[in-house]
Amino acid sequence: MRTEGDSWDINTSVGSTALFVAAARAIAARRPDALAVDPYAEVFLRAAGAEWAALIDGDTEQVREHPLYSADFGRTFVEFQAARTRYFDDYFEAVTAAGIRQIVMLAAGLDARAYRLPWPDGTVIYELDQPRVLEFKRDALAANGDKARADRRAVAVDLHEDWPTALRDNGFDPAERSAWLLEGLLIYLPAATQDELFATIDALAAPGSRISIEQVSPSDQADTPLARQSDAAKDDWMNLIYDEPRSEVAQWFSERGWDAERTELTDYLRAAGRDVAVLDVGFPLSSVSLVTAVRRG
Repeated sequence: MRTEGDSWDINTSVGSTALFVAAARAIAARRPDALAVDPYAEVFLRAAGAEWAALIDGDTEQVREHPLYSADFGRTFVEFQAARTRYFDDYFEAVTAAGIRQIVMLAAGLDARAYRLPWPDGTVIYELDQPRVLEFKRDALAANGDKARADRRAVAVDLHEDWPTALRDNGFDPAERSAWLLEGLLIYLPAATQDELFATIDALAAPGSRISIEQVSPSDQADTPLARQSDAAKDDWMNLIYDEPRSEVAQWFSERGWDAERTELTDYLRAAGRDVAVLDVGFPLSSVSLVTAVRRG
């Protein structure tokens, strides 16, 4: 059960979901027509232990029975993660082309974009997350000999704490344009906290700043990846998320001086040449939308 001020590492609570998603990205990367390839996802799985590494090491009974390899949910969820990754990769390409050099990733988890995307000189990437999650990522990539391709600054802070002060203390300048990423985050926040988070970002973002967000419709949140593993896993998953009505992202930002564009995941997959009719089983693709907004002024 979630509690105010709770914390986790990479193997517990919300942290474990980052490994599940990394496993999906690692599986997607091995497909010949992958929408996105994240080579660091495999690094994280191996660092997490044999149970996770087994998912990409061969045809074992564990692999055959794992939900990520199922013909319905697994195929769809892996494609969803690849599409989501590609969408946000393209977002950052547009961000850097626009000359923005301050990047803020909230609840960064196992996001390795600081290591794999071609960042221009002068780019500073602020990754905010729980201390033990950031430590795991740092240690796993360092042990693999990987180095960030930008000035990566890990900000160990919970989003329920005074994270804006921690962000500024690490060099963030609210007077300069910034680009924000909220990927796989909102369902882990109460609706009121989500709006407070948006308001804080709005206050920190200079004119010309950008933000990109994944949104999941609350009515479908019970039909989620971990919820399909077993009754026990479903109970665990439902204890991690906040399944409640919340503000529609594009509308919230549009009403506060941002130009927002919402893309339905199903439309994005169709545009990428995927057969949504085949994929739309085992995971509610229609519940997911991707929003990008630019602050006017």
